[in-house]
Amino acid sequence: MQIDWLTVAAQIVNFLVLVWLLQRFLYRPITAAMARREERIESRLSEAKTARTEVEAEAERLREQQKDLEASREEALRKVRHEAADLRSAMEDDLREEMEARRKTWENHLQEERDAFAAKLRQRAGHQVIEIVGRVLQDYVGSDLAGQVAGTFVDRLGRLDDEARDKLSAAAKRADGPVKVESSVLLKPAARSQITRAVHEHIAPDIEVDYHEDGDLLLGVRLTVGEQTVEWSATRFLGRLETTLDEVIEGSSRLRSGRTPATG
Repeated sequence: MQIDWLTVAAQIVNFLVLVWLLQRFLYRPITAAMARREERIESRLSEAKTARTEVEAEAERLREQQKDLEASREEALRKVRHEAADLRSAMEDDLREEMEARRKTWENHLQEERDAFAAKLRQRAGHQVIEIVGRVLQDYVGSDLAGQVAGTFVDRLGRLDDEARDKLSAAAKRADGPVKVESSVLLKPAARSQITRAVHEHIAPDIEVDYHEDGDLLLGVRLTVGEQTVEWSATRFLGRLETTLDEVIEGSSRLRSGRTPATG
């Protein structure tokens, strides 16, 4: 087969022209477009990476803020709980003190009522005892009650021990005024003279003696010499009655306290 070199050369030239044309008008624009696209993609990827970094940084900052807020919230809650506990403790202490003050006030009031009742009851009982004793003495002794009281006082004044007598004598020397004698009943002149002689004999001679009546002095006589006082009366005989009354009143108070309903 004979080769037509002219045709071959023309084909080669045509191919080279085609390649140049493709390179010039097709491949180069495509390559440039692809390069520009890659650059844009790289730029967008860089921007996306930068944005992602910023987003992650912002997210980390928000997480730190959230942690700080959580810590602040816990601290605030702890402070509030602590203040609430202190306030509750203070209120409990105030309530306890108020209840204790009210309890003491109630006890004092009850004690005052008890003392007033006991004093009134002792007074009534004492007057009744005096009245009964006076009637018995008047019926069976054959002398007046004042004389019996004065005689008993003079007898016991004469039986004072040396120490008590010395105190009375010393008080009489220091006293500026007269000796005071108080009796539960009116003393007749004879009874007064008897007591005056006993005072002069056992305490101080020539000292003046004043006589008074004291309705609260139960069936007896009270001698006051300066700051010294000597008394013989039925009051001490009512001690057992007073003790019994106190026990009854105390038992009644405990019973009332036991029936007091508890408050919640």
